[in-house]
Amino acid sequence: MEGFLPKLPLATWIDSLVEWLTINFESFFEGVAGGLEWFVDSIVFTLGIIPPLLLIAIIGFVSWKLCKWRVALFGVLGLLLIVNLGYWEDTIETLALVLTAVIISILIGIPLGIWASQSKTVKQIVTPVLDFMQTMPAFVYLLPAIFFFNIGVVPGVVASVIFAVPPTIRLTVLGIQQVPADLIEASEAFGSTTKQRLLKVQLPLAMPTIMAGINQSIMLALSMVVIASMVGAPGLGTEVYRAVTQIKTGIGFEAGLSIVIIAIVLDRITQNIGSKKQGGTV
Repeated sequence: MEGFLPKLPLATWIDSLVEWLTINFESFFEGVAGGLEWFVDSIVFTLGIIPPLLLIAIIGFVSWKLCKWRVALFGVLGLLLIVNLGYWEDTIETLALVLTAVIISILIGIPLGIWASQSKTVKQIVTPVLDFMQTMPAFVYLLPAIFFFNIGVVPGVVASVIFAVPPTIRLTVLGIQQVPADLIEASEAFGSTTKQRLLKVQLPLAMPTIMAGINQSIMLALSMVVIASMVGAPGLGTEVYRAVTQIKTGIGFEAGLSIVIIAIVLDRITQNIGSKKQGGTV
């Protein structure tokens, strides 16, 4: 094929676009970076001033109220193990990164999902973009993020958001569109406006599915912590990455186990929030 058609200079085009954006929107990217750094630091500070045992007790209580006692017991014992292994500060930094990415994913994903569920044109535009975001290797997102935001926690957050936001959008659309047609017809028969139908019928019934999307976004954001550590994001991912580069299997296992514990606790809590919305328990 190379003999018949010249190669498209796609790489050159992309490099030129990134350079143009970096030069012309430098102040914007600096503002975003400053805001994200402040937000992450605020979460780290807030969680850091709470004594570890008190924070573990709070998480255990929330787990007990939302989930079964076994989940609460596992969460308490797992977090105590993290403290014992000496990874508590790294865990707080990881939680701050994940919470920031998930909050941004929710703020972007749910409104966009609602819009796409109400407009076929928007859905047709958004769907291939989401396919691209989910299939593109996560490492690729880090390259322009480094140019725009330098190294540190910010490119890690941005890459995590790009990787984690698609499930929230997709499942918001799915949940709203799965609302039974007879309920929508009944609301219209009572004279409900589009806004009233959305807020009082569709969104409440779609909430379990939306929560499932948020749950998946949390898991994907957690899966990005090791990759984000490659560009300077702090936390447990840094310990895993350092263990890999120094071939320290034991340390890598400890840090990886800490990530698994956090993932299981967050997964069970968010799953049961969704089930409580539906009126049951998992």
